[in-house]
Order: sequence, then structure tokens, then C-alpha cells
Amino acid sequence: MVKQLIVGDAMKEMASTRRILERLPEEHMSWKPHEKSMTLGGLATHLVNLLNWKIAILQYPEFDLSTVPQRREPLVNRADVLEEFDANVGKFEKLLAECDEQTLGEEWTLRHGSHIILSEPRAIALRTFGLSHMVHHRAQLGVYFRLLDIPVPGFYGPSADEQA
Repeated sequence: MVKQLIVGDAMKEMASTRRILERLPEEHMSWKPHEKSMTLGGLATHLVNLLNWKIAILQYPEFDLSTVPQRREPLVNRADVLEEFDANVGKFEKLLAECDEQTLGEEWTLRHGSHIILSEPRAIALRTFGLSHMVHHRAQLGVYFRLLDIPVPGFYGPSADEQA
């Protein structure tokens, strides 16, 4: 039952995230709404990277942030974002299909070197660190779109841009 809930949630959120990525305006990939904000391309790239974190939750007992670069160069065109997103979704779907409920109940740890940031069952890590984290940044991308007057797709029903 836990796995069914995770698979259903995950696949719905992947599809919703892809819908907003399909609308990426290439002419605005370097735009950001505030000096402390990521660029639009950086935020889209972060959404792609979050799939790598979900994959890591299923593949490994822990993820050490000190072993990966803090920021990668942002992708600069929509086709590259979608290509990497789709490839990562495929890997994630395969790992999720192969995963059993026992594995989902095993502890997973997020660390930065010796500092443990969180340690919780994989199912919870997928929900919070994985899916909720992705939804949060997808919503940020929606705000960027609104500020740039780009129609925002609806995720849980029609958006203001989709209403008649």
C-alpha cells in the first residue's frame, strides 16, 4: 500500500513538473526576479537535479552533499532540460518499480560530510526531500512565469491562465 501511494504521487508530480518545463522561455533562461534568486535556467536545472536525489534515495543508503558540486552550470535551452528530465524520470520509474516495501522502510541518510542533516525511512525521504522539495521549486518556477507573463499550467486543476 505504501508503494502504491508513492508511485501514484511520484508519477503525477513528474507529469506536472514536465508540463511547466515544456513552457520554459529560452529567451529568459538567465533572468531572475531578485539578486538572491536563482536564474530561471538555474531553477529549471535544479528541478532536473532533484530527480538525481530521488534516484539516490532508492539506490544508496545515504547521500553525501559534500561529494557533489554545489551548483552545476544551468542548462540553457528547453530541449536539454526536457531530455535530461525525461531520462532521469525513466531511471526513477525503473528503480521505483524494482523497489519493495521493505526497502522503502529502510533508513536513508542525507549528510554533508560528518554532519547528518536527516535520517529517515526511504518512503519519507522520497515524500519530503524528494517530492515536496520538487513541488516547492516547481511553484517558484510558476512565480517566475507569472512575473514574465508566461501562462502557468494548472497542476491540481486549471490555473488562472487556463480558465475560460
